[in-house]
Amino acid sequence: DAYDHAMAESFFATLESELLDRRSFKTQAEARIAVFEFIEGFYNPRRLHSALGYISPADAERRTA
Repeated sequence: DAYDHAMAESFFATLESELLDRRSFKTQAEARIAVFEFIEGFYNPRRLHSALGYISPADAERRTA
């Protein structure tokens, strides 16, 4: 589905511009931890997404559960 691809592209663009372009990592393990913390600490619970009606993914899941 083209929309799924667009959402994935948007996610990776956000990850790159908001995390990876702002830091350098000494080890691969350090990079993995930073990506995990970005996704679980900011991207899913707090960041507002236009595709979800400007609510966070965590809020969207709670509303559909």
